[in-house]
Amino acid sequence: MGSDPERIQKVLARAGVASRRAVEEMVAEGRITVNGEAARLGQRIDPEHDSVAVDGVSVGLRADLVYYLLNKPPGAVSTASDPEGRPTVVEMVPPEPRVFSVGRLDADSEGLLLLTNDGELTHRLTHPSFGVDKEYLAQVQGRPSRGALRRLREGVELDDGAARATAVSLLEPSVVRIVVHEGRNRLVRRMCEAVGHPVLRLVRTRIGPLADRSLAPGQWRELDPGEVRALERSGTTPGSECEPGGGGR
Repeated sequence: MGSDPERIQKVLARAGVASRRAVEEMVAEGRITVNGEAARLGQRIDPEHDSVAVDGVSVGLRADLVYYLLNKPPGAVSTASDPEGRPTVVEMVPPEPRVFSVGRLDADSEGLLLLTNDGELTHRLTHPSFGVDKEYLAQVQGRPSRGALRRLREGVELDDGAARATAVSLLEPSVVRIVVHEGRNRLVRRMCEAVGHPVLRLVRTRIGPLADRSLAPGQWRELDPGEVRALERSGTTPGSECEPGGGGR
């Protein structure tokens, strides 16, 4: 064991799942599992090694897990290093522990990006079976018609297959709010171009339940336990048509 076992209600309360009393009630209701088996009242667990799930959703308990929300400025790349010497998102957050971006935003795009060393959460947010929403504001050339917006909702044909937005609205004459589940490379840009309105500026404003208008470009903050839990619960319905790993930028 890497650490001294602790009572499950104490560990889950510290992780922000619920109060100790509420965790006890969840255990009694059979909603919590430890290593795939129903948890027991008063059970002691090792946060470093035991796998705990609430309502079937894995909960990160390790003390070394970190979660950063960054407002990526334009010009920065979503990789750990860049041969062209451009600034990277990894350089904008603390160097230890080492983190990776969850999905990507291309260099020209900006907005919210999650960086973490939690592999399970990264899988949940990027795997096609979970279909986590990503919301964008796109400033485009021209003024999209109702027909163009309808095409984005109903689906457009791209060189790597059809793609559609789950929600589209026109906020200003040339500003479109668009929500996608998919993660194909430069997806939103290609969709807008397909309906005749190339993107001039693209900002990601939401990742699943996570949004923050107070972060200035280049600023970051740590997620609180409640935000981490909300991300772990997001996109739990399989069947999305998205592709892994990109972010829809």
